[in-house]
Amino acid sequence: MPRLSLTHHLIRCEREHGLDPNLRLLLETVARACKTISHAVGKGALGGVLGSLGTTNVQGETQKKLDVIANEILVEANEWGGYLAAMASEEMNAPHGIPVAYPRGNYLLLFDPLDGSSNVDVNVSIGTIFSVLPAPKGREPVETDFLQPGTRQVCAGYAVYGPQTVLVLSVGHGVQVFTLDRDTGSFILTQENVRIPADTKEFAINMSNMRHWAPPVKRYIDECLAGKEGPRGKDFNMRWIASMVADVHRIMSRGGIFMYPWDKREPDKPGKLRLMYEANPMSYLVEQAGGAATNGTQRILEIVPKKLHERVSVILGSKNEVDYVSALHRRA
Repeated sequence: MPRLSLTHHLIRCEREHGLDPNLRLLLETVARACKTISHAVGKGALGGVLGSLGTTNVQGETQKKLDVIANEILVEANEWGGYLAAMASEEMNAPHGIPVAYPRGNYLLLFDPLDGSSNVDVNVSIGTIFSVLPAPKGREPVETDFLQPGTRQVCAGYAVYGPQTVLVLSVGHGVQVFTLDRDTGSFILTQENVRIPADTKEFAINMSNMRHWAPPVKRYIDECLAGKEGPRGKDFNMRWIASMVADVHRIMSRGGIFMYPWDKREPDKPGKLRLMYEANPMSYLVEQAGGAATNGTQRILEIVPKKLHERVSVILGSKNEVDYVSALHRRA
């Protein structure tokens, strides 16, 4: 494969697929911000970025120092470019408008600045997830303008900060993987048109919550654990990193199913993960790679959000496995 940079790949998308040049420039800005976050993550204790701040975010979760640092990096990088009308973050209560002095663009950016931040202090892979939606024309956006179903996304991606820093991206024409060349500072295309195998023998779920799951999820996992002697007729392996970016990246690399289902401890909440910042962009990428994503009863990308920080049950990955779990929900 020729050493094609992110910029050159996006220029090719302009030529072959009619990608908006302003969207290309927005994605280049997000990629630069991810490089800055990667550098901060890599410094670790040497940069004084580990540990908690003692504050909570809008989700009621304890904020790590790197949560706030990553959020500030993304906000500051994208305020002045002229490609955004507004942005929203998992770490902020309300949308962040573009300062009056800066030019406006035609897109809305949503992001989880540091997914899996509970793993920061133990040096496990974490990442950034982002999504881009069209902005309203001719006026300043308001919060309700962000409440678009995932089918309206014009692109989505994530960065993984691990042994390598990897950027996974789709602008609606398949999924491409870029690896950060730390010598040159460029994201280089290292895998094109990622395809998730339709079948799998791996599942990712937090088994400690088994007693709280709904019957269809409990039945599915019981069948997996039964192995060759059970109704599935094959042995499964379990994987669970507790960083959605890392778990989904493994599925992108070799297949599998990721589940973060509803549980009865908080029966009024449909799930744990955020629809706008985690589920929608990841579902978009998984579908672009030939996989499937559902909340158990509905395609995630077709859910119409009711609020900015809405939560959802997530089941995504290898298509045949996701379809099987959906069938169990329908029969329940």
